[in-house]
Amino acid sequence: MKNILGKAILLATALLFSITGTSCSNDDNTTPEKEKTYDMSGFAKGADVSWITEMEQNGKKFYNANGKATECMALLRDLGMNSIRLRVWVNPEDGWNGKNDVVAKAWRAQQLGMRLMIDFHYSDTWADPGKQGVPAAWKNYDFDQMKQAVADHTKDVLNALKERDVNVEWVQVGNETTDGMLWNDEDGDAALKVTGRASKNMANFAAYINAGYDAVKAIYPEAKVIVHLDKGNNLGQYTWMFDGLKQNGAKWDVIGMSLYPDWITDQTWEQVSDDCLSNIKTLSGKYNCDVIISEIGMVWNSENAAPFLKKMVDGCKAISTCEGVFYWEPECNSGWNGYDKGAFDNSGKPTAALDAFK
Repeated sequence: MKNILGKAILLATALLFSITGTSCSNDDNTTPEKEKTYDMSGFAKGADVSWITEMEQNGKKFYNANGKATECMALLRDLGMNSIRLRVWVNPEDGWNGKNDVVAKAWRAQQLGMRLMIDFHYSDTWADPGKQGVPAAWKNYDFDQMKQAVADHTKDVLNALKERDVNVEWVQVGNETTDGMLWNDEDGDAALKVTGRASKNMANFAAYINAGYDAVKAIYPEAKVIVHLDKGNNLGQYTWMFDGLKQNGAKWDVIGMSLYPDWITDQTWEQVSDDCLSNIKTLSGKYNCDVIISEIGMVWNSENAAPFLKKMVDGCKAISTCEGVFYWEPECNSGWNGYDKGAFDNSGKPTAALDAFK
């Protein structure tokens, strides 16, 4: 990783603030563009751009609607976004999404005045509803050691961010933990005593959540801790999980949701959206907490992408207990890593789906 030079500048003096920026031209004889003012407060309009440093190293470039090459996060800010989400892996094989990479990206976002969500996977690679692999270094840990590892890793990354004067507003303790995290599915009592798979040992999952929660508050006392599941349209999935967590003394501040209608085959995107918006209201009332859309997306060239995003962003804004919407990896184009739900076209320009964030 390249080291980013310079000391981070504190840009936020409170939760509500605005910043200004001036675009410069390479032609000294041209008139400077009008200074822009960005409102970074209120409803979070965000994007997970965790792939950005890897994409840049591979030569990917991003362009505004006029075809001008623009740094990706700055371009997203110009399109109305005010927040960035970044995933964290424990010991990734190639370094991407590890601590140093996350700090570098977070520092960049801070310089633009962007608010920040940190998403801990507690794995060396992808964690999602189908896989929650224990980091290799933690493989033989018992229950107490696993709790301590969660706390230590969380503090280590957050301390590194704080040392760069990076502010963190939200922290996910786990990623799409629809059936918990830190799974050990081997046979026998020893595995059952340590697994964080919720359907096998909800008490363990609650304990791991609390280890992460307490670690977050030790470093960033004002940060909001999120427990995040997929399929925001599936109410029963959420009530099963959060009833179980509540019964086992788990702590959280915000419920996080993912919503990808392309992966839900028995409903239209309109039905999926309506169910999700209804669930936000139901869950925030039932558990007395806010809800946030941590991930959202649709196939980039779908005719439904723009209306879907507009419906969801407008609908979430209208719900007082919804804190925001984060598009997952909108900068992806040309099928980057096989992912087709970005919001940039194959020429590197943003699609109409991002108009919803203006």
